[in-house]
Amino acid sequence: MKRAGLAALVLGLLALGTVFGQQEFNFFGRYDDVKYIKQEFGDTNQFVFARLIYNGRIPGYYKNWYTDYPKCDEQLILGIKRLTNLHIADHEVAIPLTDPNLFKYPFLYSSEVGQLVFTDEDAAIMREYLARGGFWMVDDFWGSNEMDNFAHNIHKILPDAEIKDLPMNHPIFHSFYDIDKLIQTPSLAYAFNGGVTYETDGFYAEAKGVSDLQGRLMIFINHNTDLGDSYENADDPRYPEYFSMYGYRLAINAFLYSLTH
Repeated sequence: MKRAGLAALVLGLLALGTVFGQQEFNFFGRYDDVKYIKQEFGDTNQFVFARLIYNGRIPGYYKNWYTDYPKCDEQLILGIKRLTNLHIADHEVAIPLTDPNLFKYPFLYSSEVGQLVFTDEDAAIMREYLARGGFWMVDDFWGSNEMDNFAHNIHKILPDAEIKDLPMNHPIFHSFYDIDKLIQTPSLAYAFNGGVTYETDGFYAEAKGVSDLQGRLMIFINHNTDLGDSYENADDPRYPEYFSMYGYRLAINAFLYSLTH
């Protein structure tokens, strides 16, 4: 039944086509990009999908916090509504790390974290967010150079953090769907490059994590994979359904894990 529901979701998005077309924004990859987004930050008893706005290593670079935004987020929300009973808001928010409202959102998603740059003040905010029970899912960064940059920032947040590979029996892989292997999800370039799924030297998908002293996973690290494209392109017939179905399964598991641990 769960698999049938996923297949129906992907087929439904294909029927919708590009109704959630990518919006064009002049973002620079920094905190004040939020000024260019029309959105509401009002109080709600619903779960709200929140994307983190961060300062990027290369301002204005095509890879930054806004990669795949907002279509990825919108179609992911559709999937959560369709496949779970989670009381989720209809619209996502994009929120800067420095916004005091950050602590209202128990789940944060970030794309292209090989680009982010945290100051000591930024690191202190994220440290407090995680200590209060927040969960941070990161995605869509590739190869050794981007991992090195991200790990450097992780150790600003938590100097003693251990970034560990997650075994396939970890609860995050079984909180709703049972996932028994990692699948490298590519960008839409897969449709034009002969089926190559990797980028740079990121040949194999990795799922890593940072946990607290009680074993609660705080940071869910999806490296050498592009889950965001698996949602964004779920309505594109050129993008294999196989990848989108996997991406939705993994995201839903992460949401439910974050809200129950």
